Amino acid sequence: MSAASTRSRTPDRLCAEAVDLARAAAEEAAAPGVVGEHAGLVSEGDRVVTHFFESKELGYRGWRWAVTVARASRAKIVTLDEVVLLPGPDALLAPEWVPWSERLRPGDMGPGDLLPTDAEDLRLEPGWTDDAPTPNSPVSEDMAELVEAEDAEVTQGAPASLPTAPARGSIAAVAEELGMRRARVLSRYGLHIAADRWEEAFGAKTPMAQAAPATCVSCGFLAPIGGSLGQAFGVCANEFSPADGRVVSLAYGCGGHSEAAVMPAPPRPPAPVIDETRVDPFPLRPVRDGGSVPDVTDEDTAELGHS
Repeated sequence: MSAASTRSRTPDRLCAEAVDLARAAAEEAAAPGVVGEHAGLVSEGDRVVTHFFESKELGYRGWRWAVTVARASRAKIVTLDEVVLLPGPDALLAPEWVPWSERLRPGDMGPGDLLPTDAEDLRLEPGWTDDAPTPNSPVSEDMAELVEAEDAEVTQGAPASLPTAPARGSIAAVAEELGMRRARVLSRYGLHIAADRWEEAFGAKTPMAQAAPATCVSCGFLAPIGGSLGQAFGVCANEFSPADGRVVSLAYGCGGHSEAAVMPAPPRPPAPVIDETRVDPFPLRPVRDGGSVPDVTDEDTAELGHS
């Protein structure tokens, strides 16, 4: 360790006493009334000291105004170096910056937004090559063999990027006739992650599917899709289904199944043993003819010897 490094651990006395100079510099750089109390100092080197002042500015909790002062060798005058606002140990900081490609989530895109894909995106692969179609290409192996048998001319690049129209019989021309204007198509990895995402959203393990009367494979509202994904997925076309217009698993299901239109009648409860729903009227005053003994006058009972 050098002697200069050893001396830098002890703050210079004149620089340490220049608190008023440092405060004046901080107040000049900051807005009025946002420079707080002196919060200490630290030695930056030989005759170089940084003074810290609390910041009272809104939104900068825990930040400090750092004012660095210094003096020349054998000089008695302390001069100002710089004034800066720095975060303290307990400062409120913004979260660490993350690239937009890592922050983007499904559903974040809006009208007019553009999402460029990387040239090495694992979800995509070339739509066709000069040698043979890719495993996910609509061009079958039979078509590729036919083109090879006819001594087809192979052109480089997509038809849209060629200076002239591709020769008939070339792979690019066949792709043009089949409507394959895509330079890249889904790779197997892209298919798998899409299938996993759709299965998680509208698959057999969802609560809706668990309570459904039947699966989508037997529903008349299921619109089939082509390709390898059609073996496990389709598009729901029931406007009353929660998955209307969505890609659903064939094992998914909901209450809007086409064969669940006739709902079973709810079971009728048996007749109660004790009828508690009937109200029996009781008069507040007794009725003369309401008893078990007929109502007769005293004259009718005189002949019977009653007094």
